[in-house]
Amino acid sequence: MRLLLIRHGQTPSNVVGALDTGRPGPGLTALGQTQAEAIPGALAEEAIDAIYASPLVRTQLTAAPLAAARGLDAEVLEGFEEIAAGRWEMRNDMEAVRAYMETASRWAVGDLDATIEGGESGHEFFARYDNAIAKVAAANPAATAVVVSHGAAIRVWAAARIAGVDLSEAAKWRIYNTGMCALDGDPQNGWELVRWVREPLGGVELEDARALDVDPPMLRSGR
Repeated sequence: MRLLLIRHGQTPSNVVGALDTGRPGPGLTALGQTQAEAIPGALAEEAIDAIYASPLVRTQLTAAPLAAARGLDAEVLEGFEEIAAGRWEMRNDMEAVRAYMETASRWAVGDLDATIEGGESGHEFFARYDNAIAKVAAANPAATAVVVSHGAAIRVWAAARIAGVDLSEAAKWRIYNTGMCALDGDPQNGWELVRWVREPLGGVELEDARALDVDPPMLRSGR
C-alpha cells in the first residue's frame, strides 16, 4: 500500500511554540485553514482510497477539505495523536522544548525506555502508533491511505520504521505544517520512503518558520 502521513495545519499554539499535545487541542489559524484547503490540489494526482485523522481537532480540520474533495469520510483513529508532552504540556521555554525533543529523538534511535515524565515511553508510543498503522494497512492492503497526524509523531515513527535510514540523521528530520511523508509497503514487510516533503503541500508560500517542527539545538517547537 501507499501511506501518506501529513502533518496538520498551523495552530495558535504552533505560532507561539507551545508544546500543546492534550485533547481536544486547538483548531487552525487562518493560515492553517489555507494550508488545509491547499491539500486537495496538491494531491490531485494521487488515487486516495481512505483518509484518517487523529483524535485531536486540528488533524480533523486539516483532513476535512481533502475528504470533501474526494467524497470520503475522514475516520478518526486512536493512536495517531501527538507524542504526549506530560510535565512540559503548554510550555515553550528552552528547558521544556529541549527535554521533549531530546526524549523523542532518543526513541528514534532505539532508546525506547526513555520516558517523558507524565507522558509516555518509547515503548508506549510505538505500540499505539504501530497499532493504528496496522489497522489502516489491514483495511487498505492494496490502496493509498492518507493519515493526518502530528509533527513529532510522524518524524519519530518514520525514522524508526523506514528501511535503510541513518537513524542519527533521521532524528533531525523537520516538517512544516501540512508537510508529508509518503511511504510504500506494509507492517509485515516494512516501509520504503517514496518522498519526504518538508514544505506545506500547497507550496513554500504557505510556510511559517514559527511553526516548523525542529530538532533540540534550535530550541523551538512545532507540534
